[in-house]
Amino acid sequence: MTDTPRTLAEELRTRTDSGLTGLLRARPDLLNPVPGDVTQLATRAGTRASVVRAVERLNRFTLQTAEALAVAPDPCPYETLGALMAGDAGDAAVTAELPGAVAELRAQALVWGPDDRLRLVRTARELLTPSATHPSPTGLGPSVAEATAGMSPGRLQDILAAAGLPATHDPVTAVAALTALFCDRTRMAALLAAAPAESAAVLDKLVWGPPYGGVTDRPAGHLQWLLDRGLLMPAGTRHVVLPREAALHLRGGRAHRGPEPVPPALSPVTEREPRLVDGAAAGQAFTALATVEELLKEWDLGGPAVLRAGGLSVRDLKRTATALDTTEQLAAFWLELAYAAGLVASDGEADERYAATPAAEDWLQLPDEERWARLVAGWLSATRTPGLVGTADTKGRALAALGPHLDRSAAPEVRRRALALLGTLPPGSSVPPTALLARLRWERPLRGASAAPAGTGTQSGAGTAPHTPSASPALPADDLRSRLAQWALAEAELLGVTGRGALAAPGRALIQDGTPPASAVPTSAEIRAAATRAAALLAPLLPEPLDHVLLQADLTAVAPGPLLRPLAEALGVLADIESKGGATVYRFTPASVRRALDTGRSAAELQEFLATHSRTPVPQPLAYLIDDVARKHGQLRIGAAAAYVRCDDDALLAEILADRRAATLRLRRLAPTVLAAQTSPDQLLDGLRAMGYAPAAESAEGDVLIARADSYRTPPRTAPAPVPDGPPAPDPALLDAAVRAIRAGDLAATAERKPQHAAAPGPGALPRTTSAETLATVQAAVLTGSALWIGYVNADGAASQRVIAPVRVEGGFVTAYDHTSDEVRTYPLHRITGVAELADGAV
Repeated sequence: MTDTPRTLAEELRTRTDSGLTGLLRARPDLLNPVPGDVTQLATRAGTRASVVRAVERLNRFTLQTAEALAVAPDPCPYETLGALMAGDAGDAAVTAELPGAVAELRAQALVWGPDDRLRLVRTARELLTPSATHPSPTGLGPSVAEATAGMSPGRLQDILAAAGLPATHDPVTAVAALTALFCDRTRMAALLAAAPAESAAVLDKLVWGPPYGGVTDRPAGHLQWLLDRGLLMPAGTRHVVLPREAALHLRGGRAHRGPEPVPPALSPVTEREPRLVDGAAAGQAFTALATVEELLKEWDLGGPAVLRAGGLSVRDLKRTATALDTTEQLAAFWLELAYAAGLVASDGEADERYAATPAAEDWLQLPDEERWARLVAGWLSATRTPGLVGTADTKGRALAALGPHLDRSAAPEVRRRALALLGTLPPGSSVPPTALLARLRWERPLRGASAAPAGTGTQSGAGTAPHTPSASPALPADDLRSRLAQWALAEAELLGVTGRGALAAPGRALIQDGTPPASAVPTSAEIRAAATRAAALLAPLLPEPLDHVLLQADLTAVAPGPLLRPLAEALGVLADIESKGGATVYRFTPASVRRALDTGRSAAELQEFLATHSRTPVPQPLAYLIDDVARKHGQLRIGAAAAYVRCDDDALLAEILADRRAATLRLRRLAPTVLAAQTSPDQLLDGLRAMGYAPAAESAEGDVLIARADSYRTPPRTAPAPVPDGPPAPDPALLDAAVRAIRAGDLAATAERKPQHAAAPGPGALPRTTSAETLATVQAAVLTGSALWIGYVNADGAASQRVIAPVRVEGGFVTAYDHTSDEVRTYPLHRITGVAELADGAV
């Protein structure tokens, strides 16, 4: 092997174990399955799918460096690359950051070779090299050699003559002479100085891309001048293109209009007191808990039906939004948050509908900070994206809340990175969302964003028309990451992870103290541990629940803060919530008091409850309301006849019979104190209540039935599993084992063997020896302690090459230390195709 690697595999073979580990950590798709040797690793690293994934994860400047290499000569000296990136005038920032960008491309195995012969891997060059249907992200067109391919020798000589160059003897030297002219700054400047003004205007429109323009059958004079001198080349019957070398001269040698070696600054920074930020975040966290709790209460007896295609209907989403007193988009977020935390799910019955899960009962009993931690842990890892609800899918159908097709695998990474960037600011500091989005775009450029046309088509007068080639199919334009970032910031504010746009103390705990870097994918256990740390910081910031309310004479009660859960539940039955906020206002009505009486409480018990939990005396109007409703409550009795009405006051029954509103109940008198109805007891109850009466249901024994709402729960359900964005990040143990296996496999494939009498197998072929030769060689290796190269076929018929050190041979099996798997294994002799001794010192 020479000092200069001839292939990517040879360069990877010279890397240290830590270098290979870094490559596999950065590109985990290379590990599935573990490559057998370095050659397989290099082959897999050059596949289109793997290269596209690696290119998409480069930051903007590193991607610009790769784009410059794609339009540079192959191989490209580092000095040439530096000139393409910094331009003729030089750019100190570009010059300073370029070595780091090249080192990153090397580490990702996208670039290989020494500095004087840098090579972009072939697949990456194909993705980024310009063509008529695949424009370069740099806006550069094909080179002179590519643009003149197929041009007649006579036409080439005409171009040389018009450009003032001497004639040549063949097309190759003609192209070289024209290329040298366009690369010579002095001669090129003199040539352009003689161009008509209209010709210079045409070049100005093409110089930054797209480099293609349309022409008519008879080009105008200024266009013909450019065509005669090769400054524009034919690109079809009605199109022309600006050659790459000419465009670089007009650009001052720069491949990019605006290199971005330094990420955009997070500014302007707004500073606030950290305690104000933490207080605002804690208040919002408490609101989030109350909203999810209200959602579970709304669905306590069973939620809406599941659509046939899955998800919630638009009508049911509107009803849920009304119940939560919020917008439909925010209601979709709270629904998806509860779903991600495993608190709601479908029941899976024949008449499928949504409901709270058994886990919701446990969640409601937890302390507030632990409930918040459960919600945040589900949010951080969820790939479901509520912001997509209401948008159209690929078939034009609206995406439904809790429905399919809402998973976006990039969502968790965007959330973590947005929080990590906020975490780099001082406590209490925030920046405008536009600044944060600009930084995120620099770190992960939008797919195909740099390939968007930087200029307009050629419009230089008569005989021209604009022409914009289609975007690259390999890297399609997509603004999903920007929308994901905007949604992440809004959702973090709703959850109390941020307050007033700044990262609160609990939010900082989510991204620090052991949380993996934003580029890595943390495990569920790591996310839960981070949420637990954050909850510990949130606990002292949450308001202390109160055990009292303030009763007022206008039949309302004011809760000046959050109430203890038993008090809030009891008061929610006795009164209706009129308004929410820092203080909750409850209103007492005849219907709400009757609802409390239906649960089995008496008027005296209700008044005692209010007197115990009110800091103000029970107002007289409220006491009268309770007594008045209680006096009428149960005066009428409803039972099953199909249904009947029983009352000791026959005058009241006569009044009901005479009321026209009772016609639908089809009542008739059975006795002076009993009416029979042709409807069910439930419908009879509702009908009489609608008429203003307060009947009570009774059992077959004549006892009053106490109405208690039985909660409806789904069978046990697990939270939805996130859809991963590619393979998971490998752990250190897997990386270490993979590198050992690759080294061992490479040793088996490349180690020097002792010369054999029989012909040596070709590259990649298994060694072949007879059974007797195999047994004799293995037995000799046991005695001498030497290593062997063997060919082995397993029970599935898969063939492989291995390097082993035999320890024992008996019973038709050989026990040996396998360098490939780094363990002692036993092999049946009949599955060994052949053996060969390794040269001294090969292992």
